[in-house]
Amino acid sequence: MASKEERGTHRALPSRQDILDFIASHPGKVGKREIARAFNVTGGARIGLKTLLREMTDEGLIERRGRHVHQPGKLPPVTVLDITHLDAEGDLVASPSEWDSDLHGEAPRVRVVVTGKTKAGPAPGVGDRILARIEDDIAEKDQTARIIKVLTKRTNRVLGVMRAGKGGPWRLVPIDKKSRKEFEIAPHDLNGAKTGELVSAEPLGGRGYGLPKARVKERLADVGSEKAVSLIAIHNQGIPHEFSKDVLAEAKAAQLPGLGAREDLRALPFITIDPADAKDHDDAVHAAPDKDEKNKGGFIVWVAIADVSHFVRAGSALDREALKRGNSVYFPDRVVPMLPERISNDLCSLREGEDRPALVLRMVFDKKGAKRGHRFSRALIRSAAKLSYNEAQDGADGIPEDKAAPLVDPVLNPLWAAYEVLASARDNRQPLDLDLPERKLLLDKKGRVEGVMIPPRLSAHRLIEEFMIQANVAAAETLEAKRNPFIYRVHDAPAPEKLIALREFLDTLNIPLSKAENLKPAHFNRILAQAEGKPFDHLVNEVVLRSQSQAEYTAENYGHFGLNLRRYAHFTSPIRRYADLIVHRALVGALGLGEGGYKAENAPGVAEIAAGISAAERRAMAAERETVDRLIAGFLADQVGTVFNARIGGVTRAGLFVRLDETGADGFVPLSSLDYDYFHHDETLRAVIGERTGTAFQMGDRIEVRLMEVTPVAGAMRFEVVSDGKIMKALDRIRAKRGPRTGRRASAKKPARRRGAR
Repeated sequence: MASKEERGTHRALPSRQDILDFIASHPGKVGKREIARAFNVTGGARIGLKTLLREMTDEGLIERRGRHVHQPGKLPPVTVLDITHLDAEGDLVASPSEWDSDLHGEAPRVRVVVTGKTKAGPAPGVGDRILARIEDDIAEKDQTARIIKVLTKRTNRVLGVMRAGKGGPWRLVPIDKKSRKEFEIAPHDLNGAKTGELVSAEPLGGRGYGLPKARVKERLADVGSEKAVSLIAIHNQGIPHEFSKDVLAEAKAAQLPGLGAREDLRALPFITIDPADAKDHDDAVHAAPDKDEKNKGGFIVWVAIADVSHFVRAGSALDREALKRGNSVYFPDRVVPMLPERISNDLCSLREGEDRPALVLRMVFDKKGAKRGHRFSRALIRSAAKLSYNEAQDGADGIPEDKAAPLVDPVLNPLWAAYEVLASARDNRQPLDLDLPERKLLLDKKGRVEGVMIPPRLSAHRLIEEFMIQANVAAAETLEAKRNPFIYRVHDAPAPEKLIALREFLDTLNIPLSKAENLKPAHFNRILAQAEGKPFDHLVNEVVLRSQSQAEYTAENYGHFGLNLRRYAHFTSPIRRYADLIVHRALVGALGLGEGGYKAENAPGVAEIAAGISAAERRAMAAERETVDRLIAGFLADQVGTVFNARIGGVTRAGLFVRLDETGADGFVPLSSLDYDYFHHDETLRAVIGERTGTAFQMGDRIEVRLMEVTPVAGAMRFEVVSDGKIMKALDRIRAKRGPRTGRRASAKKPARRRGAR
């Protein structure tokens, strides 16, 4: 029987509908604390409220976003939308640019309100991407939004490559791998375009037989020219890549400051540690044992970051351009910088032996890696040396080259000693430890792929990463204490729906996932440890990765799950990330460090800025991924018919996504090509399973595939499987769950033993 206290607790709780109504009336601002305060839930009743909210989450009535809860599928107050069409009344209709249909179903329709007083710039139209504020409109069934800013103007253009017709019209081959529709270009619509050129074309209206018609509007580049592949992605994603005269003039006029009121740290032997081919050096580090008798075994760690806020002032042409770009974009063959080279590669590059302004952080750690304190200052520094990761690593390992040799005892050894202390604290913190190595493309002088490598992970890389993480945490702590608005870098915990799917999958491998309410990265690390060395090791890493949320920039804090940190802000790369520049300005203003900062009373709209630069980050990632796909497809274009070792990276009802072992190239195997059985797609197992034979192909499996078709300009490759699948004892499970058939038709034909198959 429930105790009197328990009965009282339950009587004090609001109803489910009360909570839903409260959340609806306070979008994006409701957490357990706000609900408790609104309904006067105190004392022991808070435990009951916590249980009730967990039950509502499990039932799908609410969703959690950091510390806040919201209605399922509800858009945040500020979000990025893509305008898709006009409705019957002529109003613009949009949908969210990022939407997980597996979790939330069909994306909501949002009616975009356009007023004559908008400061969003040119009037938006169909195909545009906008930053908008979602508004409640009880009279309307659909949600409404007001434009804050037009992020990307999309024109009715098609990007493609020209191909001369054999005795007939010219053809335009679209670069979009999802498009199989070519366009016909009449001679009088070529605009001087030649075969092999990348062009922007305008589809022509009207109906008729044959291919749709288009005319060339702009000639962009010769596809065979150097850097043309990345140029395709730049134009396709609408990435700004040319600086205006005003921006370049401001950059040219910028001058280095003198010492003035800055702290003079030029005698401190900072060093920069970067990739060997780096052209800019925006962070420098130094460490030394703490001489304080009360902190024996502790260290003082210094992190100096280029003072971009001194040169790029809010509202300037440089600032407007940096905000529009959001971040630098890194391709295998070029960089599209956020700021002109005069700023990024010169004035804000901490060059060896030259005076440079910096925002410097001094941190004190004890012998266990716990931070005892920190302080920021604006300073003038002089880098003692520029080292590559390999040079620094060799010096720390006792095999220094000439440049690093004199730095070993005074600089490198203290750095590594401090890192060991911080690494111990990091291991105790247990951030998420996924093992997914990244590949790097090696290009020749013409920008073509000549090989692929996996760069080694050195302790020098980890040292810089850990120092930068500590600096980012310190920045967030300082600004929170000063109550100055800024932009967080957040990474939410996995969504409950994804955890359910992950738990079901791990059950098939006999790996338990804790049902604790608040899972920590340590829970996932234990899973990864249990899979290590087993045949399904890579599969488990991939599935755990896909269960995670996407990191983003926000004005509200809900922590960084992957790093297992309560607060985190990007501070260490203001030359290539606008979020870091905002944090620099916030620190300068909050700490009274001179000009170029802001305080709470004149803070910019950080929520709007965060949403915009998050969209820019996703745009950059898509462009980088597109470029790698096209470069590797071009590299393999002359190897049609070749058999490769591969791993299955994804399984859908339509087929298998595969990744080649040697190059990391991605391609697709249509399920229709597996025509010897009727295959069912099992979402829990991440597999397709043959009904008659029990033959299965599961995500993570190693298989052999033959390259059947390559479209380099689209970065698309089609393969067929030439090795046998494994046998899975899952037919009873399939048949028990099966309704109407959703697989591929069975055939009496046996699997062919192709040359090269195992």
